[in-house]
Amino acid sequence: MARDTRSIVKMSRREGYALHPKAHKALVKRPTPPGQIKNGRGSRNKASQYSIQLREKQKVKRLYGLLEKQFSNLMKEATRREGQSGSVLLQLLEQRADNVVYRAGFAPSRRAARQLVTHGHFLLNDVRVDIPSIRMKAGDTLTLRPHSAQTEYFKKHDETSPAPADTPSWLKVTRKKVQVAVTGLPARDDAEPDINEQLIVEYYSR
Repeated sequence: MARDTRSIVKMSRREGYALHPKAHKALVKRPTPPGQIKNGRGSRNKASQYSIQLREKQKVKRLYGLLEKQFSNLMKEATRREGQSGSVLLQLLEQRADNVVYRAGFAPSRRAARQLVTHGHFLLNDVRVDIPSIRMKAGDTLTLRPHSAQTEYFKKHDETSPAPADTPSWLKVTRKKVQVAVTGLPARDDAEPDINEQLIVEYYSR
């Protein structure tokens, strides 16, 4: 299965945004993009509108762990659906199985959640699933496989991935069973607030 294996810290520096929890400290120490030093030497001219749109698209694509073709196809689907294309795009991204595992607090990052799903640790409606991009809908339930409960990761689950402060309203989490039920659809407020989805729509509308 194709995936982006580049350094998440370097990509975070390039986007000026922490794409992974471990990137926060790195951005404090080295807030400039790779190849640019702190005093500004080597910096480019003021970014064009196209560059701003591109960077926002890259940020969101990398935040959710998609490749270019996957992201482009998702944008096309969002455009065909009713509603504001940008909000629909974020809704589709939030519905991914790997994101649901992350939002439920069963993984410390989306990358880790993707790996857990890919390795087949979860059952979707009692059927083993290993496709992180599969889209969750209301009524669906993800449950940890009994065999996976014996792995070292899930034995120390509360240490490796503590329960999040806030669980999205469209998810019902039973942490003791490592189970999450989808009770509705994610709203725009359920995605990161510092995403400017309109810039992504403008990028693909060129």
